[in-house]
Amino acid sequence: MESMDLARREAVGAKFSAEAMKRAQALTWDATGKIAAIIKPGMRESEAIAASKALLGTLGMDRIWHPVLIRFGENTLRTFSERSENDPVLGDDDIYFIDIGVVFGAHEGDCGFTRTTGTDPEMQRCADDAKRLFDIVHTHWRTEKVTGQALYEFAKAQAEALGWVLNLDIKGHRVSDFPHAIYKGGKLGDLADTPNGGLWILEIQIAHPTRAFGAFYEDLLV
Repeated sequence: MESMDLARREAVGAKFSAEAMKRAQALTWDATGKIAAIIKPGMRESEAIAASKALLGTLGMDRIWHPVLIRFGENTLRTFSERSENDPVLGDDDIYFIDIGVVFGAHEGDCGFTRTTGTDPEMQRCADDAKRLFDIVHTHWRTEKVTGQALYEFAKAQAEALGWVLNLDIKGHRVSDFPHAIYKGGKLGDLADTPNGGLWILEIQIAHPTRAFGAFYEDLLV
């Protein structure tokens, strides 16, 4: 039986629609792919963000609901709430990630992924493993019906097994019809109940154990 606390944390507005959530997420993924296509070596982080905002403005969104986040190089180790260090230029053999939150049809989309610009095998493996780890953790939630807390404990162990350090300052969050913030769902990784699908973003941020870069991947639990 669903707890009263979970019901409160998973509250939605009168206009909420599961299908609209899926559509918003699909459109946000499409937008993220279009952003990745314009990010090139030689750009500064600030230039990439400005170009991304301009592009998003052409895609029929309602609004941006969280700041466009693009991190280059060492800044891939920083969390959402941390400011980037300086304004780095993306190198020819580098790593970066994109994280956007966009409202389409009054519902919040949120996704992020990591890309590389060169042939550094550790950077490529890190980018690939952020997605791989997301898939492992997502499947674990779907098959085992674990709590949010247990899900991130599992993610930490799986990250270590792959040779990475999981950043547990990033623990996922609610999405909904806009604005989800009024429901105060808290962090997915702090949830003592089993989260339901279509309402929570699973965030994975990993760091290389010895080199100054990491990778990020997030998507909707469905």
